[in-house]
Amino acid sequence: MSLDDSFDLLQRSPRVLHELLAGLPESWLTERDSLPDGWTARDVVGHLVTAELTNWIPRAEMILTEGTSRVFPDFDRFAHVERDRAVSLHQLLDQFAQLRSENIMRMRDLVSEDDLERRGVHPQFGEVTLAELIATWTVHDLDHIAQIYSALAGSRDVQVGPWKENLGILKRRG
Repeated sequence: MSLDDSFDLLQRSPRVLHELLAGLPESWLTERDSLPDGWTARDVVGHLVTAELTNWIPRAEMILTEGTSRVFPDFDRFAHVERDRAVSLHQLLDQFAQLRSENIMRMRDLVSEDDLERRGVHPQFGEVTLAELIATWTVHDLDHIAQIYSALAGSRDVQVGPWKENLGILKRRG
């Protein structure tokens, strides 16, 4: 895994989400993904903002400064719910883009390829490496982008009629 390859993907996520969601009519945005108590596209972007604020950089800094001497604080996966209640989707997309840009620059300043095997302690998984944290950051984006696509597809679940049989994204929804 190379840092540059990871950063290449990470810097694209805000643009992908902006192009996909900015200005999209509400009829596309109110559906939840296929999970029980699933999230709307707006929820996902809010969650990604939370991760940029409290997850990736603080954990990388802990690995680099404290190693395995202290467990990462828990990550509040639902912090966005109350915090972002009055924030528009467009504002969330802008905030995500700004935070992501800052975090990639910060990570470039903090981490070298030589640091990737350094370890920290996750509260659920135990010891993890910095490489695993950064790889998870990239896949976390992909997972949530797929979640948004699932929610968008779900908004047309009934309308596609019999073609649902040929649309894997809808078949996976149940």
